[in-house]
Amino acid sequence: MQAIVQDRFGPPDVLELREVDQPEAGQGQVLVRVRAASVNPADWYAMAGIPLLARPQMGLRRPKTGQVGLDLAGEVAAVGAGVTRFQPGDEVFGAGTGALAEHAVASEDALVGKPANLSFEQAAAVPVAGLTALQGLRDKGRLQPGQQVLVNGASGGVGTFAVQVAKALGAEVTGVCSTRNVKMVGSLGADRVVDYTREDFTRTDRRYDLLLDVAGSRPWSACRRVLTPRGILVLVGAPKGSRLLGPVDHILTVRLASLRASQKVVFFISKALQRDLEALRELLAAGKVTPVVERTYALPDAAEAFRYLGEGHAQGKLVITV
Repeated sequence: MQAIVQDRFGPPDVLELREVDQPEAGQGQVLVRVRAASVNPADWYAMAGIPLLARPQMGLRRPKTGQVGLDLAGEVAAVGAGVTRFQPGDEVFGAGTGALAEHAVASEDALVGKPANLSFEQAAAVPVAGLTALQGLRDKGRLQPGQQVLVNGASGGVGTFAVQVAKALGAEVTGVCSTRNVKMVGSLGADRVVDYTREDFTRTDRRYDLLLDVAGSRPWSACRRVLTPRGILVLVGAPKGSRLLGPVDHILTVRLASLRASQKVVFFISKALQRDLEALRELLAAGKVTPVVERTYALPDAAEAFRYLGEGHAQGKLVITV
């Protein structure tokens, strides 16, 4: 089968399309015929091999596996021993291993059925970004109906899901984005949209119960100004930072600066939990959440998708068709 692989860390040019052996579904696993996959900042960092602090997990000198991609949508090709929820032919989406390939393996617990009202491309855009938005708002941010939520970085992959999920959970939502994305963020249901090129959202009289920070563009001293006394800052993104620490630099700086504050700061990495994928599936099927896909690429053009992702200006998600 054809798959995108990498033998070394570096720029998108390290990604190569090759013929490789098709994987097999093991105990509790599902083999998926991939129809579409999407890319995330985590995939970009894994490709580049940064931050260096994470090399023990990624591979000290070269990638441990060479496989690329997590998000996928497709059809079940085969199931391993012990799998009871799926059978060949089922349309699914979720998180797998080496998603940028014609076939990929995923745990049964990391997949759910694809809603009929979504294309494979739309479904592939959901897993990591959608889970990050849901878990960040509901679990880490303890979002309650009627609360005020600010999404900083509302036009990206996580941000576009966060605006919609927050509205579905009953919040009043303010989204922060650039000029070209104001109309799009408003169309997602944001009650108010701030163009950061024209207005500093940290210099207003508005206060928020929850700030979901995807962009990581403001220091703690600025973020705390817009939070209520018991408000929560949930960090889900940050600038690329140095090669050694990468986004961890900003995260640590904010956490340390906030130690004596009444507000709470939380950082987390989403997990592919089946119950949360099911919760997203329900929102998607009901039309309360719609994935935003800016561009689609063919599998041989995966490097171009990573190159554009690395520029940091993608609107919604970038999807690769297989």
